[in-house]
Amino acid sequence: MSLKKAISTGLCISLLFTSGTPALAGSLNSTNTAQPPSYNYGVLDSTNLQSKLLLVEQSVYGQEQTGALLDRISRLETDFYGKTSSSKTALSDRINTLYSTMFDNSVRPSAITQMNGIEWFLSRHVSIKSITDRLTTLETQIYGKPITGTLQKRMNDLAMLAYGNSDTKTPLIATTIPVDTLVKIKLVTPLNTETSKVGDKVKFQAAEDVIYNGQLIIAAGAPGEGVVTKVKSARNFGRNGEIDVDFQQIQAFDGTYIQTTLGDKAKKEIENLAMAAGASIAGIALLGPIGIVGGIFVNGKDIDLPTGTESYIQTKTATNIYAIQTNLDDNFKVNTPPITEEESNSSSTDTSSNSDVNTSTTTENNSSSSSTDYNTNTSSSNNDISAENNIYDYEY
Repeated sequence: MSLKKAISTGLCISLLFTSGTPALAGSLNSTNTAQPPSYNYGVLDSTNLQSKLLLVEQSVYGQEQTGALLDRISRLETDFYGKTSSSKTALSDRINTLYSTMFDNSVRPSAITQMNGIEWFLSRHVSIKSITDRLTTLETQIYGKPITGTLQKRMNDLAMLAYGNSDTKTPLIATTIPVDTLVKIKLVTPLNTETSKVGDKVKFQAAEDVIYNGQLIIAAGAPGEGVVTKVKSARNFGRNGEIDVDFQQIQAFDGTYIQTTLGDKAKKEIENLAMAAGASIAGIALLGPIGIVGGIFVNGKDIDLPTGTESYIQTKTATNIYAIQTNLDDNFKVNTPPITEEESNSSSTDTSSNSDVNTSTTTENNSSSSSTDYNTNTSSSNNDISAENNIYDYEY
């Protein structure tokens, strides 16, 4: 383990212990009674038509488009479907249709869900880039060049490769991500007490898959976003830099944004991460909330967390989502009560409760066939998925 990685992880400990504590507090048990500024840099209000259009454009192209509203809508329809809606169709209906196609999983898998599934099966991670860029990258890797055609058709062609059948079906099951689920993340936006400012967006990604009961609920590479809420540069008299970040949300496999936080369980995992990296935390309690790792830094040091720095966050609430079934081993971690002797004795005879995490909508699952083969064309058995409990078989 390199010294540089140990230093980065140690600085992550600094970030951890400054979060939620007042400046220059005397111990790690101090609490911050003052509320941080309210910065809402999450998903835009989806009840607003303009926000819906912006979200669709960001997902398809990576950024908001310019021009007249009608031209922007027509371009999206042409690029995705290959045709525009009737001139008699209200603009609001056209925007709502585009938004539903992109994000709504209530009737059929959304385009985001479809894209996440394709990319994960073909490359074992997802990207924070736009759908257009993600398709181009995959096509170049597979065919040697980007393919022409509508986004819809290009996704269908890749889905055929990903799922290993001619129907390009995306199998989904309803499940729940419990509160306090740990998610290992890595920074996309670097953090530095000399350059970061309050209100700055902080982008990050899932560093690894989150699997529960074989279900992929958060894919490696899934995008997340937070905001810087406090920054103090290193000062005279040995006062070290401080930076607080509100890690607000991360995207589940189906595109749902899950509310997250840097809670106590995540902080404990960060401590373990630092120790595994060879960073000593022996001096943290004595140094107070500045959290500088003993033996590595001197007083008056700024915090510098480069892109790729790993950390942990946890979910704030239980969230219902749609996932896909895999045969991967679980790495799911949640806060659970101690196992009693009675529970321990009964676990060998009754384990059915361990998989009872589906929402009420799973009653629809019985209508799908469990014999359908959704295996990929790769030789790795880790890419196999089960069609059991499918609630969707949909082709774009």
